[in-house]
Amino acid sequence: MIDLSTLNPAQITVLGSAFCVMLSMHFTSQLLSQHLFYWKNPKEQKAIIIIILMAPLYATVSFVGLLDIRGSKEFFTFLESVKECYEALVIAKFLALMYSYLNISMSGNIVPDEIKGREIHHSFPMTLFQPRTVHLDYRNLKLLKYWTWQFVVIRPVCSILMIALQLLGLYPTWLSWTFTVILNISVSLALYSLVVFYHVFAKELAPHTPLAKFLCIKGIVFFCFWQGMVLDLLAKFGVIQSRHLRLDVEHIEEAMQNILVCLEMVIFSVLQQYAYHPAPYSGEVEKMLRQNKKND
Repeated sequence: MIDLSTLNPAQITVLGSAFCVMLSMHFTSQLLSQHLFYWKNPKEQKAIIIIILMAPLYATVSFVGLLDIRGSKEFFTFLESVKECYEALVIAKFLALMYSYLNISMSGNIVPDEIKGREIHHSFPMTLFQPRTVHLDYRNLKLLKYWTWQFVVIRPVCSILMIALQLLGLYPTWLSWTFTVILNISVSLALYSLVVFYHVFAKELAPHTPLAKFLCIKGIVFFCFWQGMVLDLLAKFGVIQSRHLRLDVEHIEEAMQNILVCLEMVIFSVLQQYAYHPAPYSGEVEKMLRQNKKND
């Protein structure tokens, strides 16, 4: 039994973060084992497994960064790249899952007749490049897919360039901000395409609780990005300081970000229990429908 009174604040923080990582792994492995037990639709459930692994992966990578908080800037960039490259894969898999629910096959040029011709309403700033209203067809569906998949390509390419340039000592501040702008535009476009897709097919997707599924992904992306921006601003304005600490401001900022991510991933791993529940594959839904018909 660990006596907390003998530990300093840094050790307690590490232990608390480790506990959060284990909790996130516990809830995710619980959900994962249920999907494997009711393995009835490999195409959909493979995508779901990749998506639900996002929370423990984020927590684990953040914990590694916390343990080696004195690591180099290149190491921190590598850890962030691991998370964000996986994020890109998750976004692509989420779109593939939605396609599966709707029986859409982009490779086979299969778009159900009942969904053709629907209106897609674009909002600013997309209206600078697209008409405000377009009608759904194979071309527009393919365009939504490209808008999502561009992030899957751009994210790892930028990560490799960022790490390589840092190792070569060719990474000035203006270049760092250039990569930040490019990546923010890229991920925003990917998330925008998913929102548009949801609005177009909200009625058909309703039985699959797509909003809860999407919010689990967007929530992780939102918290990690915006809290990172807030911490960065707090550091720049001198709110975060290194007084009485052995770490400089930049490393304190990184530590706070990692601690917050470890905590948040517990929450998201719990939310995923509802959003990606295996009931549709266990036969429980069919039983409930049959029971409701008998009652009627």
